[in-house]
Amino acid sequence: MRRVRVAVCADFREEGWPSMDRVADRLLATLASDHASTIEASAACPPFTPRAMRWLSGAAAVNVDRGLNRLVDYPRHVAGLASSYDVFHVVDHSYSQLVRRLPPGRAVVTCHDLDTFRSVLAPAEDPRSPLFRAMTRHILDGLRRAAYVTCDTSAVRDEILARNLAPADRVIVTPIGVGAQFRPDADPDADRGAAELVAAPAGAVEILHVGSSAPRKHLDRVLRLCADLAPHVDRVRLVRVGGPFTTEQDRLRRDLRLDGRVSVLPPIDDRLLAAVYRRAAIAVLPSDREGFGLPIVEALACGTPVLASDLPALREVGGPAAEFCVPSDREAWARAARRLIQERSDHRDHFATRRARGVVWAGRFTWARFAAELAGVYLTVAAGSDPTLTPL
Repeated sequence: MRRVRVAVCADFREEGWPSMDRVADRLLATLASDHASTIEASAACPPFTPRAMRWLSGAAAVNVDRGLNRLVDYPRHVAGLASSYDVFHVVDHSYSQLVRRLPPGRAVVTCHDLDTFRSVLAPAEDPRSPLFRAMTRHILDGLRRAAYVTCDTSAVRDEILARNLAPADRVIVTPIGVGAQFRPDADPDADRGAAELVAAPAGAVEILHVGSSAPRKHLDRVLRLCADLAPHVDRVRLVRVGGPFTTEQDRLRRDLRLDGRVSVLPPIDDRLLAAVYRRAAIAVLPSDREGFGLPIVEALACGTPVLASDLPALREVGGPAAEFCVPSDREAWARAARRLIQERSDHRDHFATRRARGVVWAGRFTWARFAAELAGVYLTVAAGSDPTLTPL
C-alpha cells in the first residue's frame, strides 16, 4: 500500500492566529516523525497576496485582503491540488469554504468551536450585515460537506450534533496537545528572558492571561479581577500575552487605576511562554465561550494553577486539576483567586500537591495522540475514495 498523501490546509500566518499555527505545525511535525510509513503530509497553504494593503492602511484594507485570500485565492489553490493529494485537512473551521472546491468525500475539517458561525446559528446573539451572514453560510456549507469533522472536545461535538451540522458517525473527538516545552522544570535561559519581558518588581504576584483580545475572552473581567485583588494582595500584577488591549480595554485599565500593574507581551515562542507560565501565581481564562482552552493545559503542564470559566469545554479540559467560576460572578472570581494565592504562600504542601496534580492531568494531552487519531481518520477517508488504500 502506498502512503496516503495529505494536504494540511493551515491558516495564513499573516492573519496572526498563534494557536492555529501551532496546531498545523505540530501536526505536520508529528505526522513526519511518527507516521511517515503510512502518511505523507505536507503544508498546502498558498502565499498571502496583499492587494488593498499595498495602497491603503487600516482595518478596511486588511479585511478586503483577508477576504480575497480566504475566499478566492486559497480555494482556487486547493482546487488545483485535487489530483496531487488523497486527503485534505482544513485545520481551522473558519476556512471550511475550501471544502467546496474539493472532490466530495476527501476533506477533513477540525472544528475548534462554533463561534465563527454565530451570526447564522444564533443571529440574535451576533447581529451582522446580510453580506457577512452570506459569507458565514458559505463557510458553514463547507463544514457540512466535510467527510469527517474532528473536534477538540466532546462539548463541541455535542453542539455540532445538536445543531445537525454533521452526522454523528462523521464527527470525532481528537483533543489537541501541549508541547514538550511546557513543563514545570526550570529553563534558566528562557526564565531569564521571561523576567526581562515581564519586567515585574521583585515579589510581584502575577496573574496571567494568554489569548486574544476578542470580546468573548473578556479581558474586562481579568482587569477587574486584578483591581479587586489589589487591596488584599501585595504587588499583584497582570501579565497579558497576546498583544495590546483594545481601546476600550485600555480605557478600563486606566479607570481601574492599574497603571504600573500590567505587563503586556506580544505573542512569544513556546519556550518563553512556558517560562511566563511558570512565573505566574495563577493563570485565568474568564471567557464566555471556548471550544478547548489551550492555555488551561499549557498552564497545568507548567505547574501553574488555573482559574477558568465554568463552561462544558473548559470543565472537560481542566478536569479535577483546575478551579472554575461562573463567568460573570465577579465576587466568586476574586474569592477563588485569593484562596489560590494564599495557598501558594501559606500552605505550600497543598500547593505542591495541586501543581503535581495539574502536571499529571496535562500529560494526557499530547501531540502524539492528536496525530495518531488523525492519521486513522486520513486512512479511512482515503480508503473511501481509493479502495487500494485500505485502513490499517
